[in-house]
Amino acid sequence: MSASSSPQRAIVTGASSGIGRATAIAFAQAGIDVALVSRSADKLQTVAAEIQALGGQAKAYPIDLANLPAIRQAITAVVADFQPIDILVNNAGMGYTGFLSDTPLQDWQQVLDLNLTSALECTLGVLFHMRDRHKGIIINVASIAAKTPFPGWGAYSVSKAGLVAFSKTLAAEERANGIRVVAFCPGAVNTPIWDTDTVQADFNRAAMLTPEIVAQSILHTVLLPEQAVVEDITLMPSTGAL
Repeated sequence: MSASSSPQRAIVTGASSGIGRATAIAFAQAGIDVALVSRSADKLQTVAAEIQALGGQAKAYPIDLANLPAIRQAITAVVADFQPIDILVNNAGMGYTGFLSDTPLQDWQQVLDLNLTSALECTLGVLFHMRDRHKGIIINVASIAAKTPFPGWGAYSVSKAGLVAFSKTLAAEERANGIRVVAFCPGAVNTPIWDTDTVQADFNRAAMLTPEIVAQSILHTVLLPEQAVVEDITLMPSTGAL
């Protein structure tokens, strides 16, 4: 990108905390303008203010990605307001622990809806805009759980494995339209996901990746020349799986 060209613009979902927040801040520090998407208007405004204090550009868009029928129109409206969009980071998601035999159907559906189907709907809100420009990069934040079975993490693993398959299929379908797709699979990351009601796990959080390390790796993939794409990334703590 030459110094005279306009800044790239990104949409980051799940931007109010964890990997999403760190990615939005890393993008802004690299000169990328960021549209912040999450449920909490207050938390998004806090992140937007942090970014603006660093000299970056950010705007908050409160959207509940659990409300599947409303997502595509809401993201299309973000695109119309914040365009042109060069980057979409599908990061919003939830953790969930419980043996498959103990998982209520309602819980299973909730995990798949948020971790997988909401990424589809966000993508479809941006895709045709990217096609029109014949450029764009879509980062889907999956998990090492997509590739390695962890007992007690079945619904989560299935949702993230689905996200990887979604990424690979989308990459194959949209390559001719100039759109690059990345399936990003981090190992354990020290985020607020470990404190949520749906996750019962006791790991050494000090041994985990930090959101900032993950964000730097996402930023690296985004800054590659348009002629290149890292389609599948596994980023692990140097100590290995916990």
